Amino acid sequence: MKAATYKRYGGPEVIEIVDLPKPVPGNGEILIRVRATTVTSGDWRVRSLDLPAGFGLFARPAFGLTGPRQPVLGSEASGIVEAVGPGVTRFAPGNAVFAFRDLKMGCHAEYVTMPAEGAVETKPAKLSFEEAAALSFGGCTALAFLRKAGVKAGDAVLVVGASGGVGSAAVQLARHFGAEVTGVTSARNADLVRSLGATRTVDYATQDFARDGSTYDVILDTTGTAPYRRASNALRDGGRLALVLASLADLATAPWYNWRTKHRIIAGPTGGGRAELKDLADMAQAGAYRPLIDAVYPFERIADAHRHVDTGRKRGNVVVSVADA
Repeated sequence: MKAATYKRYGGPEVIEIVDLPKPVPGNGEILIRVRATTVTSGDWRVRSLDLPAGFGLFARPAFGLTGPRQPVLGSEASGIVEAVGPGVTRFAPGNAVFAFRDLKMGCHAEYVTMPAEGAVETKPAKLSFEEAAALSFGGCTALAFLRKAGVKAGDAVLVVGASGGVGSAAVQLARHFGAEVTGVTSARNADLVRSLGATRTVDYATQDFARDGSTYDVILDTTGTAPYRRASNALRDGGRLALVLASLADLATAPWYNWRTKHRIIAGPTGGGRAELKDLADMAQAGAYRPLIDAVYPFERIADAHRHVDTGRKRGNVVVSVADA
């Protein structure tokens, strides 16, 4: 099978397409013929080892000291079940599915195996394979932080980085939960963010949300630009600051702020399992959530997809079509 691999850390130029053995599903596993996958900010960080401040020391022990331990990136995929291993009853060959492998990665390939009882769900009929491939990374991250923050109907929610993969999901999901959403984004993306459900936008180039007098029940920061020392004045009493992208210092000081202030800091790693994928699929099928797609690249141009993500200017998700690999 064709797979996009990398043997050393670096820029998009380290990505190359090679032939690898086609995997065989084991006990309780399914084999997915990948139709689409994505290049996310997570792929960029693992490939380049460009991590939030303070985490550099842990990068190589986590991902491989002398080179990548997992040479195939890609945390999410959609496709068709081609075969099932012994003991699998949940899926059958021909089923359309989407899957989330998170840090296990391996989705930048023509085939990938998944535990049938793991983070894999039936593809929502309303979504294309390209859209379904982009359901999980941004969706699971946004859903986890919004739930930890206890977002409910009537809450005022500010999403910093509202046009990104996680941010665009957070705007839609918070609106679905009944919140009034404000999105921090560029002037170029203001109309787009409002179309996702935001009632108001803030242009980060000309306005500072922390100084305009508005206050919020929840601030969700996807960009690492709204630490507590900046965002505190914009939080109401009992307000929650959800740091999707947090430095090591942010994580270390969160317990102190939680103890000493009227606010709560929510930070740390999140994941997504079968239950979360089912929730996202149901919301997508109901029309409450649709992954935002910036661009779709053919598999042979996956390095260009990485370059697009590396600019930091993508809107929503960058998808790679594997169907014609």
